[in-house]
Amino acid sequence: MRRTSLTIAVALLAPSTASAQARKTENNEFAMMTWPEVKAAIAAGKTTALVYTGGTEQRGPQNVNGGHTLMGTEIVKSIAARLGNALWLPVLPYTPNDAAADLPGTIGLTPEIFGMVLERISEQAIATGFKNVVIMGDHGAGQPRTYAEIATKLDAKYASQGKHVFFCDEVYAKAQNDFNDWLVCAWLSAQLARRRSRHVDDAVFGRRQGLGAKAADPDGRGRSGPAARTAWPRPGPGPERAAA
Repeated sequence: MRRTSLTIAVALLAPSTASAQARKTENNEFAMMTWPEVKAAIAAGKTTALVYTGGTEQRGPQNVNGGHTLMGTEIVKSIAARLGNALWLPVLPYTPNDAAADLPGTIGLTPEIFGMVLERISEQAIATGFKNVVIMGDHGAGQPRTYAEIATKLDAKYASQGKHVFFCDEVYAKAQNDFNDWLVCAWLSAQLARRRSRHVDDAVFGRRQGLGAKAADPDGRGRSGPAARTAWPRPGPGPERAAA
């Protein structure tokens, strides 16, 4: 009976386990799919294309030049997995920037060329069969304006066909702002803890000082003035005066 119950339990758990495993190993990477796989994925409901831009630029002596592209790849991969209805296109490794010989490592595009590239990729995604295109980037500064302009332009062009282009501005900027806010909060918390600790120390020190003063002056009359002359014992007569 126990073996039968265990068999039933395993049989009930097997589908959910297999489903979770399937989700984990599901391929959402457009570049690593064949055309029949892409067609089947779109037919199955994966009708959103994620267009993410990285970048190639010097990022100091401690970071590789392709850092934005590497981070962008992992971020867009995670977004596609969470959405469940999207495929992510190859991350674009070039964005608006300017090269410099003194800090070699940056290869950039002009904002105009970048805008044309985004527009072309988005329209090609729509031509492939996607109903929604979401543009995102791993950069701040003035680049979001280009994303927004292209998204607005193309959405107006294709909305009547039931197809849309969006600019998601809460990826890089929001993450950066949230992290900056966290740093500020952490700093303020540390300062508050330090002040509280200082106040506690001052209170303890003051209490100890008060106890010391109380022990030295139990009547609380102080050490100066007439009260001090009355409170403190006077010296007795000297040996000569005592002998007399």
